[in-house]
Amino acid sequence: MNKDRIVLAHGGGGILTRELVEKIIVPSIGGDKSTLPDAAPVAGGGGFFFTTDSFVVKPIFFEGGDIGSLSVHGTINDLAVSGAEPLALSLSLILEEGLEIEILKKVLESAGRTARECNVKIITGDTKVVSRGEADELFINTAGIGVGRIDLEDSAISEGDRVILSGPIAEHGIAVMSQRQGIDLDTKIRSDSASLWPFVRALLDADIEIHKMRDPTRGGLAATLVELSDDFSVTTEIEEAKIPIRPGVRGACEMLGLDPLTVANEGKLVAFVASSDADRAVDILKGVPGGGEAAVIGTVFPRRAFSVYLKTPYGGDRVIDMTYGEELPRIC
Repeated sequence: MNKDRIVLAHGGGGILTRELVEKIIVPSIGGDKSTLPDAAPVAGGGGFFFTTDSFVVKPIFFEGGDIGSLSVHGTINDLAVSGAEPLALSLSLILEEGLEIEILKKVLESAGRTARECNVKIITGDTKVVSRGEADELFINTAGIGVGRIDLEDSAISEGDRVILSGPIAEHGIAVMSQRQGIDLDTKIRSDSASLWPFVRALLDADIEIHKMRDPTRGGLAATLVELSDDFSVTTEIEEAKIPIRPGVRGACEMLGLDPLTVANEGKLVAFVASSDADRAVDILKGVPGGGEAAVIGTVFPRRAFSVYLKTPYGGDRVIDMTYGEELPRIC
């Protein structure tokens, strides 16, 4: 692979993405390892959190969502997993010459409707147009602001913590990919795109001892667990039998040669919580719409040779790692 130029795989949420951020982007702006999380508190900002995101999903309409609703959910979720209640968003458009106005209207109506459903306001934005062939129909950039409900910055994952997952994985990535490739699956698979704030709010209201939260988007559950395990020099062991995956999604992954652990999600919460609160946390999530299949899927152990292990139903262990590059490009 040419290391002198950006390739599509740099945007895949895997090892190349991590290298790009840690070796090029962060040092170039004068940051350190803690620079550029998905959302961060604003210094001197009175408890406010800020995030930004961009969306280039292809196709822009897919089963269960579109680029408009996805941009709202994705921005809200970056705030939510940082412990901040979402308040307001910006929405900026990069439009390709020739885009049908009716398509733009449908995307914006979807974004507005989703924002209202999530009780946030789109309060500012921008529009740019580029020549035909210089974009792919429509890209969206967002920013979001929220108010912190819990401070997770200095909270650490440690031995004995349990890993909570709010529901079935890999639905978003498979929904987008199957539609993009024109694959006619026996079972219609819908994107799981949704706001995570109801889940997070329920856990916070119940005083669950949360140590870290993430939304496992690009790179899927595998990338999320590897990153967090590496950050805190621990090893996470997850149990294959306890990870909820719908049969249709599992079958589609087998047909496409994909590991569901590495496929993107857009409406699932991963939380590391104190072991004493794990069962209660799952019961709480099951009481939130969309959380009926929440489960404890793993445990944190002292550091071993690898970051994440998957315990198979047959008693063996499989090492879980990030993908190197891009299995599913343009997924969000």
